[in-house]
Amino acid sequence: MKQSWIVVLLVAAPAALAQNSDADFPRLANGVPDLNGTWDNGSGIDFINPVIDGDSICLAGCAQPVAAGPAAGAGAAPLPPDRPRYRSQYQARVDDLNARQVDEDPVLRCFAPGLPRIGPPDKIVQREQEIVFLYDDVSGNFFRIVPLNRTMHPDDTVASFLGDAIGSWDGDALVVETVNFNAEAWLTDDGSFHTVDLRVVERITRTGDTLTWQATAYDPAVLAEPWVLRPRTAFLTDFEVTEAPPCIERDLDHMVDDSSHDNPR
Repeated sequence: MKQSWIVVLLVAAPAALAQNSDADFPRLANGVPDLNGTWDNGSGIDFINPVIDGDSICLAGCAQPVAAGPAAGAGAAPLPPDRPRYRSQYQARVDDLNARQVDEDPVLRCFAPGLPRIGPPDKIVQREQEIVFLYDDVSGNFFRIVPLNRTMHPDDTVASFLGDAIGSWDGDALVVETVNFNAEAWLTDDGSFHTVDLRVVERITRTGDTLTWQATAYDPAVLAEPWVLRPRTAFLTDFEVTEAPPCIERDLDHMVDDSSHDNPR
C-alpha cells in the first residue's frame, strides 16, 4: 500500500513579509524576497576536490581544495567532510557502500544526486505561486518545481530521487519541505544511504547578492539524529546555466579495482 503524506505548512501572509523593507535585496510585488538569478555555489568540478599548484592540478587526495566564490579566503583550511550520524546497526552498511562506491553510487550511473546531496540550486526562477530550482550537477541537469500555493503533499505522486516539494515563507526565509523519495539515492557521498521515509527541510535566505542555504535531513529509522548540514553560500553571477552534455557511463566495464577518488563534500 502506498504511504500517504499529509504535512501542513503555515504560509506567511505577504503583509507579514514586509517587516524588513529596508533589506539590501530586491523583492517581488507581493513583498517576498526576490531570489531570481544564477547562483555560484561551488558545485560541479569541486566534487573531486581540485587543487591548483603552479601549472599542476591535483584531483584527489589533495592537501588544499580550491575555495569557491568571492568570499573565499586564500589559504583557508578545508573543513572535514560533512556527514550524517547513523544508528550503530547501520554503520556497517554505510561502510560497505563507501568501500564499493564505484559499484553502488547512483550518481556514477547518471542518476540524480538526491537530497540534500544536490546542494543549493544553481539557478532560481521565481514567481508568486511557485519557484523552480535548476541544477548543473556532476551527472547532468536537473530541476525541481516548488509550489508555494499548496499546504499538503499529494498522496498520488511516484517516489523519486528528488521527491515532492512544498515551499512557504518564514519571514524573509524560503522554507522548502520535501518528502516522497525513493531509496536509491544517497544523502551525500561515502555510502550515506536513506530510506523512503526521508524528509528534507531546506531554508534559503538572501543577503545582498549572497544566498545562504541550510538543509536538515530527517530519517529516524536509520539516522541517530537529524542531520543538520553546514550552511552553504552562493553568490549572484552573470554566468548562465548551460545544457550539460549527455551523461553516458563508459568506464565501469573497464574497471580494474574499487579504487575511487576522495569525497570531500
